[in-house]
Amino acid sequence: MKFIEMLFEGALWRSRYVVLFAVVASMAAGFAIFYMATVDVFYLVMHILHYADPSLPEEARKALHASTISHIVEVVDGYLLATVMLIFSLGLYELFISDIDEAKGEARSSRILVIESLDDLKARLAKVILMILIVTLFEQALKIRIESPLDLLYLGGAIALVGLALYFTHASESGAKSHGE
Repeated sequence: MKFIEMLFEGALWRSRYVVLFAVVASMAAGFAIFYMATVDVFYLVMHILHYADPSLPEEARKALHASTISHIVEVVDGYLLATVMLIFSLGLYELFISDIDEAKGEARSSRILVIESLDDLKARLAKVILMILIVTLFEQALKIRIESPLDLLYLGGAIALVGLALYFTHASESGAKSHGE
């Protein structure tokens, strides 16, 4: 009976390697998003070269300016999402497979990509997701048409909620550091 238990527990322990599929897929998705965002930057730069054209009407220049700002925000959003995928894949690997020895010994890692627990992974992902939400709110705020005082109140409320979320995020980090975590 001890032999069967040993075989079963060994199989259970080795089943954690199924997480490698998620690690590889998440890393591939992150690389794909980095690629797409970089291609967007290339086309954005090519597109804004016309901004200095003296024959460009003022209205077209303003439209190009607004469109460029919106596209830059979208690119930042893409890079942040790619970063989420990178952190997620590295975190899964460290939690289920093995520590990444190079990251622990590397001074530049600054503990950003070193994941100690599931709560640590969730906290790091939450911070990046919060940044994505902030960037998305900024992107939408650029497009909003304020037609009534209520619209302005809603926008102000959204900005206040973002500030509150940032405050609580910072406060929770400060509290964790003061408790020796």
